[in-house]
Amino acid sequence: MAFYRRKKGCSQVSGFTRNEAAAKVMVALDKPDADAALRLASQLQGAGCWMKVGMELFYAAGPSVVRELKSRGFRVFLDLKMHDIPNTVRGGARSIARLGVDLFNVHAAGGKAMMSAAMDGVREAVEAGDAGQAPIVIAVTQLTSTSEAVLRDEIGIASSVEEAVVRYARLAKEAGLQGVVASPLEVVSVKQACGSAFVTVTPGIRPKGADLGDQSRVATPGDAVRMGTDYLVIGRAITSAADPAQALDTILKEMTGA
Repeated sequence: MAFYRRKKGCSQVSGFTRNEAAAKVMVALDKPDADAALRLASQLQGAGCWMKVGMELFYAAGPSVVRELKSRGFRVFLDLKMHDIPNTVRGGARSIARLGVDLFNVHAAGGKAMMSAAMDGVREAVEAGDAGQAPIVIAVTQLTSTSEAVLRDEIGIASSVEEAVVRYARLAKEAGLQGVVASPLEVVSVKQACGSAFVTVTPGIRPKGADLGDQSRVATPGDAVRMGTDYLVIGRAITSAADPAQALDTILKEMTGA
């Protein structure tokens, strides 16, 4: 998958095919039960995209829905944002690695020891032969619903969102994690701080004309590609569409033409 920079700190130009674009899309299966989620997944079977299983679905359906998605050939991002004492996160990460997901996350606000413990849990599962391969582990920086005012007045961090995101990204890298969740608007800064190989997973993707919903830091699929992100998390624009497969196809066309 080729990228080259147009100019320092600015957009990048994509050079990838439709299949490569599809491999960058993570469809958020924010459904209340396994039946609804798997019906949607069936409509996207063979499209080449990932499936993201978040709290709503996982808490309702449990590990079995992940196993079913894996059996259908999907790559799975388990989005539970673990945030607890290091020993608890270590055990949770060990269980997630055994489940066979391809990528999962912890929350960077838990600190470096907690994030390192997640990597220890993954290693233990792999070394014990309980996991076929080690999943990618990334850290949540700041939610895409977080504005400057919320960060300052409610969370209590006296910096810009971008500065807070980059600080957490550096901490995640020091802890041995492979990437972060951040908005598309911080991708360039994260890559500059942590290197081009450091993975960025970006929610807050809204096609042109789409409702922003509860997001405040957003970008279109084409803009996210130009910013150089590795993965785009897209939910309602696909999952609420009358024809999810067609909605995904339209997004992929925008990405490959970006």
